[in-house]
Amino acid sequence: MAENKQNNQAPEQDLSEILQVRRDKLAALVEAGNDPFVKTKYDVTGYSASIKADFDALEGKELSLAGRIMSRRIMGKASFVGLRDTEGDIQLYVRRDDVGEEDYAAFKKWDIGDVIGVKGVVFRTQTGEISIHATHIELLAKSLLPLPEKFHGLTNNDLRFRQRYVDLIMNPNVKRNFIIRSQFIKFMRKYLDDRRYVEVETPVLNTIAGGASARPFITHHNTLNLDMYMRIATELPLKRLIIGGMDRVYEIGRIFRNEGMDPKHNPEFTSVELYQAYADFHDMMDIAEGILSGAAKEILGTYEVEWMGEKIDLTPGWRRLTMVEAVKEYVGIDFDAITDDAEAVAAAKAKGVELNEAAEPTWGNALYACFDQRVEEHLIQPTFITMYPVEVSPLTKKSPADPRLTERFELFICHSELANAYSELNDPIDQRERFMKQVEQRERGDDETEMLDEDFLTAMEYGMPPTGGMGIGVDRAVMLLTGSDTIREVILFPTMKPLD
Repeated sequence: MAENKQNNQAPEQDLSEILQVRRDKLAALVEAGNDPFVKTKYDVTGYSASIKADFDALEGKELSLAGRIMSRRIMGKASFVGLRDTEGDIQLYVRRDDVGEEDYAAFKKWDIGDVIGVKGVVFRTQTGEISIHATHIELLAKSLLPLPEKFHGLTNNDLRFRQRYVDLIMNPNVKRNFIIRSQFIKFMRKYLDDRRYVEVETPVLNTIAGGASARPFITHHNTLNLDMYMRIATELPLKRLIIGGMDRVYEIGRIFRNEGMDPKHNPEFTSVELYQAYADFHDMMDIAEGILSGAAKEILGTYEVEWMGEKIDLTPGWRRLTMVEAVKEYVGIDFDAITDDAEAVAAAKAKGVELNEAAEPTWGNALYACFDQRVEEHLIQPTFITMYPVEVSPLTKKSPADPRLTERFELFICHSELANAYSELNDPIDQRERFMKQVEQRERGDDETEMLDEDFLTAMEYGMPPTGGMGIGVDRAVMLLTGSDTIREVILFPTMKPLD
């Protein structure tokens, strides 16, 4: 049976025949002393896209390439092969008289998907296609499983995310997302390093899950016979470093939250958290804008991106609104004119807003519920929402102008949160009181509230300078830059439910 007739759902009998044929070919190679898997190295001196880009300088020169056979046309004494390497695709012209009769006979038995090495001369065919005229070819790895049929490729998203290796083989454009991801992290590091930040590493395993309101993953340390939590944030260890005198620190790291999965959430994700002594949340806004707009300009060459069907303008000078202003604009309630908790709750309910049953019925919780349920959906262009209620910001410094509010912002683009920042709370007495309120809320059934961290309170009592801190979701930032509508498109190996 010809392999190019099989597709993603090949009949079991046909697929088994293909698998057996390939294994028989491998067995024949091994028996003849040509086991491809014993090869340890192949010197590569050229790559597809680079050759095409620099053809005038490379024409007539011999180079070595390596990659995977994606197509071939065998025409007696000569053949054309489509080779896919790390940069893209290029055509090979393989002629029996140039590579030798024995090697050509072996080549004709190779399969789509096999990994090969080729030496050849750069030239242009009569039809104008830049190609490699092969002088030597060899098999570097035998593909024992057939690739999906080339015209349809791998289009089943569930299978794409489960078998990212096949996805990358069949859909070269997918690699672009992960190249941009790498470039974004590189840009972000340079941006912070140039501003005298120091990159550090903090523990993934902790005895207390702190720094965020989230449900943690729990594991067990056998030697200590101790349950431990995988970190839900890097905030508290980084603040300990600020207290210790490291004035500007950041960490790019994996975070683990035992929560739901949807197009914007994966149980493990990457964030950058950064803290700067003697700064506040206004400084963090400038950094967030600088990182995201600067990355777009450097990586994409433009401030204009398209994300989730919206045209987004990342040109610096983003809108800044207080939460009270945003709720007044989009919900029609002026919380500045309300001073009573009961009145605030009634006003929210009158607009059909529901309060969290585990939360106290306060002015601040009513304000946040209005924002969360009725405002976020309207925030398309980059917008900083500032001055959050103290009830939902247990680690944030209160506003000197209104103690019900804190100096905090979240950055929203296309109704998605991309950054969260504070003027950090540095009063250990106030911090303890807020932790205790979180403990009370946890006892009322909210298992996503902060745990009490006595060691962190001890650290704060040594004196923490005024500090600005921020977290940016790396995955969502990459979604923005790549125009991806699901987080699984920008995580190489997203969490998936087992098929069985």
